[in-house]
This record gives sequence, structure tokens and C-alpha cells, in this order.
Amino acid sequence: MAGNIPGAAAVRPVQSSRAATEASWVKWLLIAAAVLVLLWLILLPLGVVLTQALKKGWEVYISALTDPDALSALRLTLLAALITVPLNTVFGVAAAWAITKFKFKGKGVLITLIDLPFAVSPVIGGLIFVLVFGANGWFGPLLADHDIKIIYAVPGIVLATLFVTFPFVARELIPLMEDQGSQEEEAAITLGAKGWVVFTRVTLPNIRWGLIYGMILCNARAMGEFGAVSVVSGHIRGETNTLPLHVEILYNEYQFSASFAVASLLLLLALATLLVKSFYARKNVH
Repeated sequence: MAGNIPGAAAVRPVQSSRAATEASWVKWLLIAAAVLVLLWLILLPLGVVLTQALKKGWEVYISALTDPDALSALRLTLLAALITVPLNTVFGVAAAWAITKFKFKGKGVLITLIDLPFAVSPVIGGLIFVLVFGANGWFGPLLADHDIKIIYAVPGIVLATLFVTFPFVARELIPLMEDQGSQEEEAAITLGAKGWVVFTRVTLPNIRWGLIYGMILCNARAMGEFGAVSVVSGHIRGETNTLPLHVEILYNEYQFSASFAVASLLLLLALATLLVKSFYARKNVH
């Protein structure tokens, strides 16, 4: 029908061009609003952190970062991330593989459990571990009999960090693998490939960028987690404090320059994570 209407083909490009060019002030208004929000909510606080950290000079700044308690908090933060990221990566890949490649009863329950840390407050998550593994918890007496400490010790911090971070890899991979489908895996199986070969030669190369992206997000959350870790750590200085907890203690003690100095270290770790994320996101686009 359109081919029989004179000038129809010429009218559509003109309409499309008008829609793309009219009311340009709306575009600039939205850009200005986005820039103002970015300045107010992100860049201004970052600038305040760096300014306050260096307010008393480099000597105080370096002293705060090389303090034994700060170094202990840094080691514990990195240890928690080093343990939780690989574990959550294995879980996330396995869960995404099972959910997207197989049909089984309870799939909806598994998806709900994966999303649970997004729905539950991290403080509640930490409290759950206290009620289960604490001195008066379900397994508290049994753990005490075997001289095993979970709450107010490193294992509790790792468990709390695992809880709040385990959805990130799975939630990054599930939509990606659902979109890809299972045709390539089925073709490989038809040609005689076994399960592990199919995974390493077909599935893994197709999801590698999404996997890396999910690991980066998981690592960023693990290093910056406060609520759940605060509940299970006990705030033992030099032993069970991570960097976010150490910042809180210094601030509550009115050591503002030291607290902002340690906060700037967290900021640098976050920026490094963001740069790695941007690098892989750009490689994924290209």
C-alpha cells in the first residue's frame, strides 16, 4: 500500500528527522541535570574525602595508612574478598548453568534464594549468623565444645561477606545465558563432546565478559560491605575490623583526618575496581 502513495517514502525520513532535532533544549536540560546530580552526589563527596584526608598534611595521611590497626583492617578486607569472590564465582556459574540449561523442579525457589540478599537488609543477614553460630545460638554450644570461633572472628566475617555478595555473579550470568540459549551446547553434544568439554570450549568463552563483570561487582561489594560484617565482627581492633569498620571507629573517636585517610584508601580501591570494570565493559562492546 505504501508503495502506491506518492511521496510516502519521502515523508517518513522528514518526520524522523524532526523528531530527532526538535526541542533540543530538553536534551541539554537533561544533560545539565545529570551533570549536577553527578557533581552533588558523587564528585563532591569524593572531593571532600580527599580534602579532609590531606587536611593535616602528608605526614598525618601516611601515618594513618601505615598504622598497624589500619594495615590489619586492610589485610582482613583483602582476605575476605580473596575468599568470597572465587567461591561466589563457582556458585554463580553453577547456578546460572543449572537455571538456564536445565529444566527441574524448584528452579523458581533457587532463583528466589539467589535474590534473597537483595531483599534482606545486610544487618539482618549478619544477625542471622549470630543467632545460628553465636554463643547462645543453635550451634553455639557445639562450637564452644570444639573451641571453634565463628562469630567475632574471621570465619564470621567471611560468611557475612559471602551472604551479601553471592547474587552478583549469578545475576550477571543468568540473563546473558538465557539470551544465548543452548543451541551451541546441543550442537557440541551432538558432535560427541562431553559435558566438561562443552562447558570449557563452548559455554565459558561465550560468558567470559559477563563472568568478569560479575566478579568485579562482587569484589567491590566485598571490600565495601559494612552492615553484615559490623554485626558479626565484634569490632575487635586490629583483629576483626575491616576497612569500613576501621573508618567508623576512627570517626567516632574524633580522629577525622585519620578516618578520611583510611576512607580514601577504600576510595582508591573502588576507583581501581571501576577502571577494571570499564576496561572489560569496553572490550565486551568491541
